[in-house]
Amino acid sequence: MIKFTGISFAPNFTSRMKDNFKKAQKFVDSETLRLCDPYVPFRTGMLKKSGISGTVIGSGVVEYTAPYAKRQYYTNAGRGKQGLTKRNAHNYKCLRGKEWLERMKADHLDELERKVKEKFT
Repeated sequence: MIKFTGISFAPNFTSRMKDNFKKAQKFVDSETLRLCDPYVPFRTGMLKKSGISGTVIGSGVVEYTAPYAKRQYYTNAGRGKQGLTKRNAHNYKCLRGKEWLERMKADHLDELERKVKEKFT
């Protein structure tokens, strides 16, 4: 047993905690990409694919590596095929536009936290 300021831990506690944390981080990274998918601007699909290829699952960093990703993230007007400005009776789920990660978090952060707690605690 390892004792630290009155708290005792099982000998393999830290290795179990690290393994569980790694699994949880991989889950959060992949779910972030999955949940961001309907929010990412889409013309040819390369911006979305750059997020998948540019992210190392488990690193804790979701990165879109397309050369124009930063410009699209901050300035996209959302006028594309499923853009934010296209909401009407036929296209009620038009979410694609700028700041897709922030808008995804506003819509799904509670759900993501709940799933992580259910799976990894």
